[in-house]
Amino acid sequence: MVIKIDFQSSEALYIQLRNQIILGIATSRIQEGDALPSVRQLAEDIGINMHTVNKAYAVLRQEGFLTIDRRRGAVIALDADKMQALDEMKRSLRVLLAKGRCKSISCREVHELVDEIFAEYAQEQ
Repeated sequence: MVIKIDFQSSEALYIQLRNQIILGIATSRIQEGDALPSVRQLAEDIGINMHTVNKAYAVLRQEGFLTIDRRRGAVIALDADKMQALDEMKRSLRVLLAKGRCKSISCREVHELVDEIFAEYAQEQ
């Protein structure tokens, strides 16, 4: 698993880590049932604090992307509740679309962007 952290970014490290894992799932580099590295190992591998990795894993668990197994540690286990996932996506999109609207980004441009990004996931599977 390749995790890219931008130490110059203003985005919190745990959010970057969370996003990298979600992108890994979306592009099938990480599959349901895969065990993630231990908190200690991942922190050491990418050069960040263990508490940062722990926070990212906790957020992913809360969002329904992984479970914590006594023997295997953090394991990818996607939440089957599609309606909950759609509600979460809707809440996130509201803010992103409002930002785009403030910058005069058109509906057509948003649709093109969504199609482009979705196509990237389809190609990588």
